[in-house]
Formats: sequence, C-alpha cells, structure tokens
Amino acid sequence: MPPPADRKRASRTERASLAPSLAQVAARAGVSVATASRVINGVANKATEETAERVRAAIRELGYRPGSVGRALRRRESRIVGVLAANLANPSMAAIASSIEWSLRGEGLVMSLCDTHERADVQDEYIREMRAQLVRAMILVGAVDSPALDEARAAGDTLVFVNRPDPGDPSSPYVGLDNAGAGAEIADRLLERGVRRIGVLHASLDRTAGHWRLLGLFDRLAAAGVDTAAIPCATGPGLDHIVAGYHAMGTMLERPDRPPVIVCLSDLLAYGAYRRAREAGLEVPGDVAFFGFDDNPINPWIADWLNSVRVPSDHFGPAIVSMLHRLWNGEERPAPLLLTHQLTIRNRRLPGETAPVSES
Repeated sequence: MPPPADRKRASRTERASLAPSLAQVAARAGVSVATASRVINGVANKATEETAERVRAAIRELGYRPGSVGRALRRRESRIVGVLAANLANPSMAAIASSIEWSLRGEGLVMSLCDTHERADVQDEYIREMRAQLVRAMILVGAVDSPALDEARAAGDTLVFVNRPDPGDPSSPYVGLDNAGAGAEIADRLLERGVRRIGVLHASLDRTAGHWRLLGLFDRLAAAGVDTAAIPCATGPGLDHIVAGYHAMGTMLERPDRPPVIVCLSDLLAYGAYRRAREAGLEVPGDVAFFGFDDNPINPWIADWLNSVRVPSDHFGPAIVSMLHRLWNGEERPAPLLLTHQLTIRNRRLPGETAPVSES
C-alpha cells in the first residue's frame, strides 16, 4: 500500500482528471472554447444572450469550476502574455512594449498588446478578453483602478505592474522606476545649483506615478527647508498629457511670480508646456527651464532643452521576464524590481541658479 502522502497526491490527481474541462463545456453548449471562455469571464458584446445561456446551462449540468481550471490552463498551456499599456502614443511606453515583446519572444512566449488609453472601461474590456483567451500573465504598463482589475487580482491571476504601482494594492509585483527616488534626485540637482523657486505641472495624481514623483520631490525639498506649500502647481483638462501640459503652462504664465524652473511629472507634459512657453515669447532654457520624467528616446532629436529622468527602455523586458519567472515559480509577494535610473541634464545653466556647477 502506498504511503499516506502518495495516496493523498493520487487522490488529488484522480479528482483533477475527473473534473469537467472547458472543452467539455463548449461541446455541451455547441460553441467554441473561446466563446465559452468569454462568457465565463464576462466579456461583453461577444455572444448573444441565447448563446450565453447555453454556456451557463452547460456549466451547471457539468459542475464546471472555471476559476481553478482556468488558472491551470493559463499556467500550463498558454503561450500568450497580455500587455496593457496606458498610452502607446507615448514613445517611452512604446519603447517599453518593444522591450517586453523581445524578451517574451526569447522565452517562447507571444505578446498580445492593447492600448487602454488611460480609461478604466477600456482596461476592463481588455482584461476580460485576456482572461477569456487564457493568457499566461498580464503586464500592465500604467494601470488605472477598475473592477476587472480587482477581479483578476482576487482570482490570483499573474499580474505585473510596470512604472506605476497597482492602484488597488501597492504590494503587487512591480517593475520600473523608483518614482519617489527620481523625484528626490531632481530636487537634489536643483538644490545643488541653488534653485529654490520652482513650479510643478502634473496630470492626475490619483495613485499614479506622478503622485510618487511629486512626493519624492517635495519631501527632499522640505528636508532642505523649502516651503513646499508655496510651490505653485498646475494641471490641465483631459487625459492627454501634452494638452494638459500646454494648458497648465498657460496657468503658470499668468502668475506675476512665474518660477524660472518648471518640473513636469512626465515628458509629454513638458512638450505641451514648451509649446505654450515659446508661444509666449520665452526662451527655453534662457527664460524658463524644464525637467521631466521618462527621457523619451526621441528627446535627443527634438527636445535638447529638456532635462529628464531616464531608465533605458531595453532594461524593462528582461526585468519583467525575471519577475514573471519568480511568480510562476511560486514566489508570493516578490520585492519590487527597481531599475537604475539616471538624470540627463541638457542645460548647462538654469535660470535663477545661484550655485552653478560644471556638468561632465
């Protein structure tokens, strides 16, 4: 007679082999496996109500349990990894997606790429579609809070958050920039040059990377005795960071005490702000200087006026694959993978500086 541990293991195996499969549900309902999976995962507008009811009836008749079987299929069989990016019009985000694709390809995996446009409803549609397609993991480059994200997290799906922590659980697996640390580094560089009068342009600060960047910037300035409550901040309407930066800079220009250095919490904000400053007749960086985050790959070509925090985009893919392997190997709550960043300074002098330093 086999030992108790072996009997217990065999019993689990027998139960698993007897459990109804997704293919059996599809066959009973007379639909494809993909259609059955979409119905189970609540993907809207993909099946008629009559078809959905046939699938639900098959689930009841067979006693199918979608959660455990779906997870097993994703982990053992799917070669697809879903990548949901918040804004593929952002060259930095597109470069990160390219790095992820190349690294996944090296692992024999296939990337399915979607643009959520920073909208919760679009993100939910894609998350549910990815789950219906039994993807092996989902990588969210700039996630927003949404119901389907809560469902995926609660179901134990393999999720990795990139450059913006999970808005619903900051302890979720994270790969990317140390946003607070990067904000602090900009503060250090400004303080080194004696710049204490700054303004800040931002988009949404609701659990975004911008929130942490601003926190790091202000914490370091406050530690040096700067009254951060007096630092003017401005934003603009909509989700488009370039447009928001344009309008926010317009607000900043209306101030009689316009600061000579503007910290923008993304490069795209800085692009819009630059356009507005030039329209107002200001020289950049002679009259006003800008700092940003992301240091987009196109900056050396079109933005030699912009100082920006950079993580080489080709560092993202290998780090994300490393995080995926940790999760697939059973590691729970892995520590964040913070990628080394550098602050690229393109202005030899800053307006308003009182302690200029030489740049190597």
